[in-house]
Amino acid sequence: MTRLSRANLPQAHLIGASAPQQTGIVHFGLGNFHRAHAAVNTALALAAEPGEWGILGIANRSRRVTTALQEQDFLYSVVTLDPAAEEVGVVDVHRRLLVAAEDGPDILAAAADPAHKIITLTISETGYHLDPRTGLLDLAAADVASDLASRAPASPLGQLAFGLMRRHAENGAPISVLSCDNLLAAGHTTRAAVTQFAQEAEASEDFLGWLGDSVSFPNAMVDRIVPAPTDETSATAARVLGVEDASPVPAEKFSQWVIEDDFRAGRPRWEAAGVIFTDEVEKYEQVKLRLLNGGHSLIAYLGGLYRRDTIPASRQQPFIEDCVRACLMQEYLPSIDQPTGFDADAYVQQLFARWSNTVLGDKTARVGSDGSTKLVQRVPIPAMAALDRGRMPHQLALTVAGWICCVCPPAGFDPGPVAAAMIEPKADALRAVAQGATNVASHARAIAEASLPDDLVAHGAFVERVADLAQIIVTGGVRAAAADALAARQ
Repeated sequence: MTRLSRANLPQAHLIGASAPQQTGIVHFGLGNFHRAHAAVNTALALAAEPGEWGILGIANRSRRVTTALQEQDFLYSVVTLDPAAEEVGVVDVHRRLLVAAEDGPDILAAAADPAHKIITLTISETGYHLDPRTGLLDLAAADVASDLASRAPASPLGQLAFGLMRRHAENGAPISVLSCDNLLAAGHTTRAAVTQFAQEAEASEDFLGWLGDSVSFPNAMVDRIVPAPTDETSATAARVLGVEDASPVPAEKFSQWVIEDDFRAGRPRWEAAGVIFTDEVEKYEQVKLRLLNGGHSLIAYLGGLYRRDTIPASRQQPFIEDCVRACLMQEYLPSIDQPTGFDADAYVQQLFARWSNTVLGDKTARVGSDGSTKLVQRVPIPAMAALDRGRMPHQLALTVAGWICCVCPPAGFDPGPVAAAMIEPKADALRAVAQGATNVASHARAIAEASLPDDLVAHGAFVERVADLAQIIVTGGVRAAAADALAARQ
């Protein structure tokens, strides 16, 4: 079958409009989420209002995606997986592609180019290299230490910081940095990480002043479930488009983007794509990070331990649904300052419908990966809010216990193949802190104390509850632990 290209682009399937050759956005993290979310919204915005908003995309280490897209004239398809309808659309907004590990000088030049008005990021929570206990930049992280020592950065955060320093030195043109990752107060968090990195790199006070005055870091919340592509994704794209796409992206139909409207050098007309601009971004972030992401994590760890390969198969287990509903309604919701007009019951009902999308087939292992970074964004604040009210958040403790048993199980405990497939970047460090453990409880206690923020660890009863539930998982199974957490709720 003929390969997708500009010569055979099926115009009827084009999403929005094609971007011009001029790039106005530099994007770090050329993964599936960016291509199904910000890129789609930019294409739709360009259909409503033309502008020089082509995207220069930067992959992290691999040329797999960049090579595939370059061979297709930067085109790719988005396969919308919904039980009610099958849709395939083509996106045409990328105009140049680089790889962070190989193209450092070109990336710094791109960040400094005054034609570029926005830098966007989907580098995952781990890409910001934050210490989960302090929230500050982890100077011991290998990428951070290497970038600071060499001053030839290869990581996205280092390239962003050094690129902004070069921009200041060469032209001082204003710019906006927009994080599209699952971070609480993503803009503030990104500014803090970049500022600390620049200070460690001995940036001048003049640069730091410019960073504060001429570079905005809007807060934003992103939401669309984008699973890993499969052979079926490629087959669907080929069948609908009539051409072969070597880099299709599957995604659910639902998509949401909420942004603080603080752009120093202009932006696409994203509101025409349905993007919400509001001064209540933090409230939307709380809703998404705690209800969607927090619930997602609990489903993944319970489902992983119950050896269910997908999120729908996990969520359909009655004991998992009961735990997640209790967690959302009794532990997460009371901690959220809800946005104006927010309907909590309708939102939760919508979440369970999204988690039940068997056509999407989201993998349990994917959702359960990177837990050491994700959970500190989701669990501590609502857990402490409950503890401060005199209530033990049993489901949040179960979330942490499930994570420990999945990614760093106690000696002699086999969590099963689904849990074993979860990627945990800090697995070696977790095993090291638990090396002296003499039983399951001390193993779980050591990991919880090393992974959770100090103010939550100070609530010793929460750590003990995590250890108790880990013990039950190991000795009685995940269903027994779920039953214990549900029976103990107040």
